[in-house]
Parts: sequence; C-alpha cells; structure tokens
Amino acid sequence: MHHRRVPRALVLALGLALGALAGTAAADDRGDIRSEITRRHDEAVKRLQDWIALPSIAAENRNSEEGAEYMAKLARDAGFQKVEIVKTDGKPGVFATLDAGAKKTVGLYFMYDVKQFDPAEWSSPPLEGRIVDKPDYGKAIVGRGAVNQKGPESAFLAALHAIRGANKKMPVNLVLVAEGEEEIGSPHIAQIVRRPDIAAAMKNTMGVFMPSAEQEADGTVTVTLGAKGVVELELVSSGEKWGRGPSKDVHSSLKAMVDSPSWHLIKALDTLVSDDGNTITVDGYPKAPPISPEHRAMIDAAVKASPDGEALAKKQLGVQHWIGDLPWQAAQERLISQPTINIEGLVGGYTGQGGKTVLPHRAVAKIDMRLVPGMTKDAAVAALKSHLAKHGFGDIEVNVSGGYNPTSTDPNSPLIRAQVATLRSLGIEPLLWPRGAGSYPGFVFTDPPLSLASGHFGLGTGGGAHAPDEFYVIESSNPKVQGYDGAVMSFVDYLYELGK
Repeated sequence: MHHRRVPRALVLALGLALGALAGTAAADDRGDIRSEITRRHDEAVKRLQDWIALPSIAAENRNSEEGAEYMAKLARDAGFQKVEIVKTDGKPGVFATLDAGAKKTVGLYFMYDVKQFDPAEWSSPPLEGRIVDKPDYGKAIVGRGAVNQKGPESAFLAALHAIRGANKKMPVNLVLVAEGEEEIGSPHIAQIVRRPDIAAAMKNTMGVFMPSAEQEADGTVTVTLGAKGVVELELVSSGEKWGRGPSKDVHSSLKAMVDSPSWHLIKALDTLVSDDGNTITVDGYPKAPPISPEHRAMIDAAVKASPDGEALAKKQLGVQHWIGDLPWQAAQERLISQPTINIEGLVGGYTGQGGKTVLPHRAVAKIDMRLVPGMTKDAAVAALKSHLAKHGFGDIEVNVSGGYNPTSTDPNSPLIRAQVATLRSLGIEPLLWPRGAGSYPGFVFTDPPLSLASGHFGLGTGGGAHAPDEFYVIESSNPKVQGYDGAVMSFVDYLYELGK
C-alpha cells in the first residue's frame, strides 16, 4: 500500500509491558480455537506461500484475472457462502459475504495486488516465500506481498479456518470487498463498493477494517485513525503539445535557437512550491485545516513516551534535519497535518552512461500529492490544472493515474473501541495516532454515502513493503512480538470483541 505506516521511531507507544498473547479473558473460552490454530500452522503458512507465488501487479497488467479468481477461492475456502468476482473498468474486484446468523456484521477490505519487484535485488526469490532466519526478528517469510498485504490477510483467513475447525459459531457476520489496484492508487475501488447491492451490504456493517501487521519491532502497537489522501500523476512537457521546441530529439547545439521542453517543465514545477520546496504555492489549492487540539495532544503523548524517538527516526531515515529545522514535536505535527507535492521521479532525454548531446523533445515529472481531511482529490487536480494554465503552462499534460480523498475515523467508533479493548485484554496499551502519513482507499467507506468507521488491525510484524526482501514474521524471537499464530489469534480475539 502507499506506505501508510511511518517508521517505528516516529510513533512510539506508552511503554507499558506487553503481556503474553494468552490474555486472561481469551484464554479460557478460546483454548480450543488456539489449539486449532497451532494444529493448522503448517497448512496456513503453505496457503500464504501459494498466494505469494501468484503475483498480481496492476502496474504491469500481470495476473489480474488470476489474482481475482484466487482471492475468490481463498474466500470460499474460508467459509464465505457468497463469493462473486466484480468487473470494473480496470482490474476486477471480489465481493463476498459470510452470514453466521450473528447480531453484528463487520466489513473487511482486502487487496490482492502487490508492488513490482526485481528478482536481482532479492536475497531469496521474491515468489518463493522462503522462510529464513532474520536477526532481531526470528523466522520470517520473505516474498513480494509477504507483509503488504498477503501475510496479514492470510492470517485473518486462518482465523476463520480455526474458528470453524474448532466447531465454534462465528461471533459476527462478514462482508468482504477486495481490489486488485491498491498499488496504483485504487482508481476503480468506488465502482466495486458503490455498486448498489454491495453498498447496501456494507451499510449494514459497524465499520470496515483491513488485516494488517500493526506491531513494531519492539512490540508496541499504534491504532491509526485515518490516512492522507493521494493523487498520483505525470506532468508531461513535449514539443508537440507546446508547439515550441522540437517534436523529436535534436542536436543540443540547436538550443541556441530552439526552445527546450525540459526547461519548460522545470520552470512549471518551480511555480508549484516555495523556494525551499516545502510550501505549496498552487493558486486556489485546497487549504488544510489547522491541526486540532485533540490531535496535537496525541502527538505530544507519543513524543513524551520516547525520549529517543527523534534520534531513532533520523537514523532510520538517514535524515539530519527536518523541514525548516523544526523541533521534533512540530515536525510530527506537520507530518500528520500538512499536504505535500512530491516529485517521485524526473525523466527526460538521455540518462545512460556518459553524456549525449541532445535537446530532448519530451520530459516527464512523476508527482504524488498527499491530501489531508478537508481536501479532495478532484479539487486538488482542478487547482493544479488551472494554476498551470494561468502561469503559461497550459500545454503541459496532467495525466492522473490514480488517487483518492483522505480518510478519518472517530476514536469513539465501536470499530476502534473494540481494537483498543482487544489490545488491552492482551496486556497492550496502544497509542492513538491521528492519521498515517501514507494512504489507503478508506475514503470509499468513510465518505458519504456509507460514512462508516475504517481502520487497520492485527498483531505481528514485518517490513520491506515495496522494497526488496519484504518479510512477515512467522516465529518471533521477541516474546513481546507475535509470530504468525499469534497474529491469527489476534484476529479471533478482535472478532469476538466486535461481536460483543
């Protein structure tokens, strides 16, 4: 996903000792489910390995139909009675329902797609799901999609297998939607969720959550109350569209009398931000509301909880200064409350070894814009286009590939209260965090017409999302951090808490 979680050091918990997963409340009446999880461990890990072996990569148009079919099969195998593949204008989604005759119904959001990978960069094959010894973690499965998001999702499915295998009645009914385009900005998620029958099923839930690995390497757990929105786009400057500069690459000596589309793009980019690159200067851009006292207090608690937080964060990120040399607390406040315009990549002309004296006819900037609540994707894109036109750059193409609005959930919603209650029953005091600095398409649940709570939940840990050697811990060497079976049990406990 679009790296929803900030590095461990940026969000630190209140330092209370983490109890063993066998919380007293759960230990007595769920012992048989726990035994079933242990008994089915190998089967569950094999299910994850088989899933990792089938990569669905939206950006490469790879295995999307197969990925949706496989997601549908996993849902059927886990006990969903009604499972349907949903066509969209992009990659297909999956809609599934599990009716347990329970009083309460819970929504689930899954993604079956994964990020691209280059096998040459990996220490073991990215589709093999090999289990390796990982220093400081224990035994971990390494593969593309291991933590983002197939590991936690498979652990949730394993919880359903274990409940059924122990002959227990499911404590809640489930409504599942899955998509295959999360990694390209979820351009068609609304076509799935807003289909009238799916929207009606979702409307009946107490909220929607995504199975996730929410423990940090030291055992701490953060409950995140939302995420920034995102827009992914390309700005393309070309001689053809501009009507100036060449319509094909020409010799660089001609720069003496021919305009440069590359410089044209750079001058356009320069108008989007202040001289230091840190303040958005797009005319008419949607304004971010000021940070709320409630959110400021959450950040204050996190900063006070860890005196070493800033030093750890700087080391982890390879950063020496925050924007404007802000102190740590102010930098954190900015992280959650401010929108961004970021250049992901600049592509133009010759980029091979040595020089090549050309005047390129085309240059591209790959951009992502993060949005905070109070802002919308459509308003941000409209302002960008109008700004470029007003400043003499109306010829530059704005090609939006994906994105969506920000999302926020009330900490007092039953969905979030049940997370906190589950964690406390396991001896964990979670830290509430206003919103992730990254993005996921929770807007489709939290915006009208559904206006539901949405969040992430799950014990266990991993790392390397979007990077080589992505991993998910199977057997943890740290007693405060759960391995695979502990993650599975955390979903069982959460479902029972939601059913209360």
